[in-house]
Amino acid sequence: MNKFFIMLAHTYMNRVKSKSFLITTILTVVLVFALTNLQTIIEKFGGGDEEKQVAVVTDNEEWFQSLEQVLATNENYTLESFDGSLEKAKEEVEAGTFHSVVEIKEGQEGLPEGTYYANQIANTGDSEPIRQALQQVKVGIVTENAEVSPSTIQKISSPVAFDLVALEESAKSAEELSQTRGLVYVMLFFMYFSVMMYGNMISTEVATEKSSRVMEILISSVSPVSQMFAKIIGIALVGLTQFTILLLVGYFGIQQAMNSDNASLLDSFGFTEVQGSTIVYAVVFFVLGYLLYATLAAMLGSLVSRLEDAQQIVAPMMMLVVAAFMIAVFGLSVPDATFITISSYIPFFTPLIMFLRVGMLDIPVWEIILSLSILVASIVLLGIVGARVYRGGVLMYGKSSSLKDFKKALQLSKKEG
Repeated sequence: MNKFFIMLAHTYMNRVKSKSFLITTILTVVLVFALTNLQTIIEKFGGGDEEKQVAVVTDNEEWFQSLEQVLATNENYTLESFDGSLEKAKEEVEAGTFHSVVEIKEGQEGLPEGTYYANQIANTGDSEPIRQALQQVKVGIVTENAEVSPSTIQKISSPVAFDLVALEESAKSAEELSQTRGLVYVMLFFMYFSVMMYGNMISTEVATEKSSRVMEILISSVSPVSQMFAKIIGIALVGLTQFTILLLVGYFGIQQAMNSDNASLLDSFGFTEVQGSTIVYAVVFFVLGYLLYATLAAMLGSLVSRLEDAQQIVAPMMMLVVAAFMIAVFGLSVPDATFITISSYIPFFTPLIMFLRVGMLDIPVWEIILSLSILVASIVLLGIVGARVYRGGVLMYGKSSSLKDFKKALQLSKKEG
């Protein structure tokens, strides 16, 4: 057992001290902090509060006044009626006197039509407020000509009140579903990137040791099975370390953005209505999903002895993760579909899709127990087979990039045993 912990600590420390871990963690921390304070950064460097002087060229003074009145609530825009020609106004824009110029002329049925001129029109955020304001001016003119009161138009255009109420007492409310959907989406990404990153890390760890012939020394003192699970748990601790750092950075970043010191973790991330059981299921399915894919990655990594081969041999596993992710994303909108229900019992899809169903639906407890039983049984079975393949695979050297070596690894494990 002491040797197992020595291998585990070696795997953990070796990865945590690696340059790749430090660089990816630092870059991700910077990205998370930037995303949680994106609005502050945009306001500080994006010039979003800069006042824009807009020249308006029109022969209809009433249209200008109406447009100015509608945009009065937007502090970022100042309108100025331009007495000169449109060409002169364009020259003023190019010279920097005005940010842009809007030409308003009479169109069909005597209604206003606008043309927006600026040095650059790639940023639609600059022109959109003016377009919307002119649209309101047009609506006002049409309603006035039709002798329809603005209040009537407002009532017509306002959205209809439409509430969602579940009749079953145990069913989730609309607010709970909305927040649970967000948590499920976060879980999907965490699981997806964890398997892609750390599963690949496990396979390359084994291949690296084989390519450097370190494995020959290790197997003489530590059993291959202990090596395999020491790497799986060691890499899991690496992932836990990285996720903890990112979660803390995200938490404090959101706290800073909210200027609140007493909000809870769930409050900060907007999950106030999420049930505690959903959080527990998220942890359970995440851990079991990691164990399933990590065991498969270690087994596949033992079949190769070169890094380039490791990338190729784990490709089928990565395709399984991508398929599970795509099905789960589809299931976010239709979690009760038959296809989603069936997929939730397929072991390699269960961690994502069954958690999706648990989070979004009120399903019987026996379904959850059945899916967890299938998942645990699959992990145990894969662990037994994987340990045998690992035991024989670590003794295999030379070029190998196909699953044909699976049988050869099993045969070597019997001889070695």
